[in-house]
Amino acid sequence: MTQPLLVKESGSRSQGIVDAGPRRFSARSGAARWGALTALLSWLAVSFAGYAQQQPEIIIRSLTDDSFVEFDPDTGLAVATNGVIVTYDNAILTANRAAVNQQTTEVVADGRVRIQQGDQVWVGEHLRYNFRTRQMEAEQFRTGKPPVFAAGEELRGDLSNQVYHARNAYVTTDDVARPGEKVRAKSITIVPGESITARHALLYVGNVPVMYLPYYSRKLGLRTSGFNFVPGYRSRYGGFLLGTYSWFPNETFDAALHGDYRQKRGFGGGPEVNLHLDRWGEMTASYYYLRDRDPEENDDGYDIPSDRYRLNFGYNATPFTNLNLKGVARYQSDELVLRDFFESEYRRNPQPNTFAEVTKLWSDFSLDVYAQPRLNDFFETVERLPDVRLTAFRQQLGPTPLYYESETSAGYYRRRFAESTNSFAGTNNFEAARADTFHQLTLPHTFFGWLNVTPRAGGRFTYYSEASGPGGTNNEVTRGVFNTGAEVSVKASRLWPTATNSLLALDGLRHIVQPAVNYVYVPAPSHRPPELPQFDYEQPSLRLLPIDFPDYNSIDSIDSQNVLRLGLRNRLQTKRRGQLENLLYWDLYTDWRLNPRSDQDTFSDLYSDLVFRPRSWLTLESQLRYDMNDGGWRLAIHNLTLQPSDRWSWAIGHWYLRDDLTGAPTATSEDESLLRNALFFKLNENWAFRAAHYYDLREGRMEEQDYSVYRDLRSWTAGLTFRLRDERDGPDDYTVAFTFSVKAMPRYALGSDAVRPSQLLGY
Repeated sequence: MTQPLLVKESGSRSQGIVDAGPRRFSARSGAARWGALTALLSWLAVSFAGYAQQQPEIIIRSLTDDSFVEFDPDTGLAVATNGVIVTYDNAILTANRAAVNQQTTEVVADGRVRIQQGDQVWVGEHLRYNFRTRQMEAEQFRTGKPPVFAAGEELRGDLSNQVYHARNAYVTTDDVARPGEKVRAKSITIVPGESITARHALLYVGNVPVMYLPYYSRKLGLRTSGFNFVPGYRSRYGGFLLGTYSWFPNETFDAALHGDYRQKRGFGGGPEVNLHLDRWGEMTASYYYLRDRDPEENDDGYDIPSDRYRLNFGYNATPFTNLNLKGVARYQSDELVLRDFFESEYRRNPQPNTFAEVTKLWSDFSLDVYAQPRLNDFFETVERLPDVRLTAFRQQLGPTPLYYESETSAGYYRRRFAESTNSFAGTNNFEAARADTFHQLTLPHTFFGWLNVTPRAGGRFTYYSEASGPGGTNNEVTRGVFNTGAEVSVKASRLWPTATNSLLALDGLRHIVQPAVNYVYVPAPSHRPPELPQFDYEQPSLRLLPIDFPDYNSIDSIDSQNVLRLGLRNRLQTKRRGQLENLLYWDLYTDWRLNPRSDQDTFSDLYSDLVFRPRSWLTLESQLRYDMNDGGWRLAIHNLTLQPSDRWSWAIGHWYLRDDLTGAPTATSEDESLLRNALFFKLNENWAFRAAHYYDLREGRMEEQDYSVYRDLRSWTAGLTFRLRDERDGPDDYTVAFTFSVKAMPRYALGSDAVRPSQLLGY
């Protein structure tokens, strides 16, 4: 609680107590005493009233019970001792002793002085500061705005542009009395809230100077310019050093320059530019070039050139409400450049495409214009030049119980196959125009308060121009498709509010069960898929494809259907930490084909998706796919994750795929049986360890193993990573790399090292 100040009038023996509330003072006889107090209070009232109309007032409060202030009404000088806090507008000063001039707003403070002006903090033993002009003088000082801090001698302020200069100072990102790393300079210039500049500086690690810097500048903020290096060794590269200089001149523009050296592969690098244009969105462009000394290293039979490069461009903006503009262009020298030098990108998308898209949304409609050319002829692409689509979301038709939805598209399409893997490049490409429109009515209704029934009926009409090109075999054709069906579902629940269990952390229990049946009937269309050019076709998937329109969007592969999709969903819910949480989620579903085609069985595989969370820190996930016609599991994915605290976590999983090379839309692939394991353990506040393993159970070999050791260096974090891969048909690929990052400006997002461990290796 703020204590009132004991005010002592200079040159007088009379005393009184001044508080923020009604004034209270001890009564003493004598006109002189009353006159002095009356003059003091009158002066305070008049001066504060005049000041309040023009600018903020200075407020002095005590920090301890022994604090008091001696005030001279003639000079306007107040001297506070034994702990004081002085505030003025958004500035706060605390000190053991302070002399405050009410007229000039200047304060001279001693003993553990701390000034906070906005988000900048200044600390020293003796400071002279003017609240109004922000002029400051100090014999010794410390200041900082995370993530950058500074300390030095003989601080002086510049009244004209609020720039501060100091001698024999240092700059650091380490917020401790003895920083582990710092840049010490003969002189520094501080622009509060913006930047710190040092001249004739030395970079120190501990007490050891390691580098001379004639000029060093650091912005006060997270977007700070600087270097990043990743040294290491990889069997494919030899020794390597990956370097990046990031530049942040302002909030609108930033850039980076990459410069890498790989002993076996040569020099590589290039620029990266990012624009932040407010409502006009985000734009990025980057170019990377490498003159590869050994392009045939692990070329997998492809013809790889020595000049290897990658060009990326991206744009995303919402300039007006419900209008989105998006564009991506990716051009590269060969199909393996990402795999060889940008592994993190390659794992996210091994065959990047190029497109431009404009989307406009209304409450019931959307219009989408999409263009997709092919820039890299070694990737298979369906070019859309362009594809225009108008979608009507499901909406009620006036006062009727009917709901309407539609999707209409038109465009010109080119199916272009990969040329590097095609023995007769360009001989099977084809192209054609297509216009398609789909309309559907639904009639949702709930019977008895629990039975949901949604019948539907729709139709589709599609026009194809004559297919041209070497692979074009289709004449001009129109196709009509009729579809109907109904979805029936029930949702029932039961509550046990008193159910508790300490082992499963139960606080009440609710069971929700939702059986559902979705029936779809599509008679044979006027033209079957083999008679049509295939642009939007079914692609292999490990999961069941949608069966009802418009979710089923393989327009050119539409064929007859007479099928029931059967589903049963269960949820067990409880309260944990005052919030509702799923203890168990289990979804079972399969298709019963009443009139299967020649390439179908009566029943599809049975699918099971399960998530079991017996405790908030313990999760078991399971995805199963069972062949009900021939028996046996076709897919099994299991993951167990334990994360009881931030000190350690462990995840173990198994991935199984059975051989299926039929090429059917729901086919799997070559059989696999892979065991995965990831362990993170924090030894103490300074050391941590992560290990990951990928073991091939089918062949009995360790496919990949990764190990990382982390060291906390207060303002920095460092990591040493080792990875070993068994390449089956070639020599083992092993890598060791050292990475470091400033905590205040982390090199990687939180947890990204677990999701994309190749980032710790610099690629």
